Amino acid sequence: MLHPMTSEPEQQIGVGTQDAFQRLWTPHRMAYIQGENKPTGPGADDGCPFCSIPAKSDEDGLVIKRGEQVYAVLNLYPYNGGHLMVVPYRHVADYTDLTVPETAELGELTKQAMTALRTASGAHGFNIGMNQGSVAGAGIAAHLHQHLVPRWGGDTNFMPVVGHTRVLPQLLADTRKMLAEAWPSA
Repeated sequence: MLHPMTSEPEQQIGVGTQDAFQRLWTPHRMAYIQGENKPTGPGADDGCPFCSIPAKSDEDGLVIKRGEQVYAVLNLYPYNGGHLMVVPYRHVADYTDLTVPETAELGELTKQAMTALRTASGAHGFNIGMNQGSVAGAGIAAHLHQHLVPRWGGDTNFMPVVGHTRVLPQLLADTRKMLAEAWPSA
């Protein structure tokens, strides 16, 4: 039986105690909190996940689309369902250091990603951007990556605002497959 919600949190004793959804378990977030998949240094050989992803299969690396200069990959710690990134293969930190072909393909894959997200999930809008440097919020500052976060009317609710938790309706592998199938041909 569900207990009525109160403004005061109940004392939680044990994992199996009924708590009327006052607690949402997100154990996958511990990997991010503990720094899993973080590089040990700024170089490409310092454990950079963006350098190792291209060597994996699309399914294992969550790669959606591979271009000649850049690739699109799901974010392992997404802000929203379908959150992906466009990443140059080359280990480069600053946007101004991209070559003309890298810049052009980054833009083209961004456009294609928007089309795929609209087709696959009916996204109404997008947050698109990159954090340049750790002081600007880049989790992996040594390897440039552009975020695309799909948005829907009314998708902001109490979970991220009050609970500091994202609710994702689909496994990342299923999201990767859905977007890869919806990706437009170039």
